[in-house]
Parts: sequence; structure tokens; C-alpha cells
Amino acid sequence: MSDTDVIKREDFEEDEEIGSGMSFLDHLEELRWRIIYSFIGVIIGTIIAWIFIDFLIVYIFLKPALDHSLELQNLKPFGQLFLYVQVSIMVGIVLSIPNLFYQLWKFISPALRKNERKYIVRIVVFSSFCFLAGIVFAYLVMLPLAFAFAAQFGTEAIKNEFAIDEYMSIIISVMLAAGLVFELPMLSFFLSKLGILTPEFMKKYRKQAIVIILIFAAFLTPGGDPVSQLVLTVPLVLLYEISIFISKLSQRKS
Repeated sequence: MSDTDVIKREDFEEDEEIGSGMSFLDHLEELRWRIIYSFIGVIIGTIIAWIFIDFLIVYIFLKPALDHSLELQNLKPFGQLFLYVQVSIMVGIVLSIPNLFYQLWKFISPALRKNERKYIVRIVVFSSFCFLAGIVFAYLVMLPLAFAFAAQFGTEAIKNEFAIDEYMSIIISVMLAAGLVFELPMLSFFLSKLGILTPEFMKKYRKQAIVIILIFAAFLTPGGDPVSQLVLTVPLVLLYEISIFISKLSQRKS
């Protein structure tokens, strides 16, 4: 028997090993426990956020409004209570992001080859970094530009006062959306590993992708002003180019 036949036989045996040891009910049981572990992580993160809730509200979430002299109003009887709970849960989810990604990849790991499973920790770290980088970018760049535009736009005859729930909705939606967008390199790596995406395909449709990015940036940017749209478009294009490189690197390793 030649070395090539031995390698092919080993690959075949490894392919049979992937997922063959778990039945459908076993997969459901595994999914249930991964959801439970994820939920526990969110609860722990929410409790930690609740302990520091006053600091988070005043010095983090209200800072963009205070920096631009925006006046906020609570229009509901228990509006501030719901606000505190909403912020605690949102921060709890962000704090538990590494655990959420870890549980996701642990659920997927039975479908991976043995030599691919050793990269789970690296993938979790990289995915968490990308998501948190998107949140930081939204907080430091996108939101200040958006609220600066909102504060300056319009006539002085109309007083701009913002409902606190609408203000917080913008804060949370933009930060979470930016976090998801910054997962593009990780998504490229995973799809390339599965053979669904190739660097040649991404290069071929680069122009179409840039147009889609411009449309997506216009949809995601609060207020729709061109400055904020450009600020979001530039890193998205850079992320697309990084994703091409990661896709090529993934194929080489495969």
C-alpha cells in the first residue's frame, strides 16, 4: 500500500469520525447545554453591570449626549427603571461575548476535523476582539459624529429634546450593529474553510461589494449624513480587503 493510499484512508476514517459519534438527540442535548451555559454567562455579566450601573449610565452611555449638550427626557413613569435594566442586559451580553462565541464553537466543533478543533480558542479570541473593536469604533467615532449632526441640524426656533428611550435605542443598535459588521473577517475565514467563499470570488466582485457597503453604511449611519457614512465606509472597505487576505490564508492552511 502506497503512502497516498494511507493518507486517503486516514482522511476517510477521520471524516467518518466527525459527527458520527453523536445522534440527533445527542446534538439537541448538546445544544440545550450550550444555550444554558450562554444564558448563565449573560446573567453573570448582567449582575456585574448592575453593580456598576450608575457609573455606566452617567459616564458611558450619557457621555455622548452631555458632550453635545443634548437635553434628554424621560416620558414614562418607570422609564428610568426600564432604562437601567436595558443597559444592564446589553452590557451583560457584551461582557459575555467571549463565552457566547466559545459555546457556539464548542457546539460546532463535532463537525470539525481533529486538527481544526485546536484553533477554537484562537477563533474565540479573534471573534471577541473583532466584535469589541466594532463597539469601540461605534462609540468613539460613529456616535459622536451622529449626535453632533443631530445637535446642530435645524432651526433655533425649534428646541431639540430627545426621549431617553429613543436615545438609548440609537446607542445600543449602532454599537451592536458595528460589532456584528466587524465580524466580517471571521465570517470570511469560516466560509473559506467550508469552501463556500474564495478570495478569487471576493476579488472578482470587489466593485459590487463596495456599492453594497456604501448602501449598508447609509442604512446603518444615524441621521444619514455623508460624513458619518464615509467614516463607516472606510473601515468596512478595509475589513473587506482584510477578509480577502484571511480567505486566502485559510485556503493555504487547508
